[in-house]
Amino acid sequence: MHDSESDTFHPVNKNVEFAHALKEIGVDAEAKDIDTDEAEKENCYSKYFSSTSSMVTNHGTIALKGTNIDIVQIIQKG
Repeated sequence: MHDSESDTFHPVNKNVEFAHALKEIGVDAEAKDIDTDEAEKENCYSKYFSSTSSMVTNHGTIALKGTNIDIVQIIQKG
């Protein structure tokens, strides 16, 4: 019995996935390589409050063109 889905898995980074979704709704977006932007090198959350997690996973950035927003960083907190 054959399944309708292919057996090949194509891993996609979160920033590439989100950039593609933005393009589908008409936003000119380009996924940048992970760890190539200055925004990715700074701390995202303060460590002064105990309820704020300091563990953050960087999923890259997306460059937006034609908007007031230059870069969007995709992070996972937890």
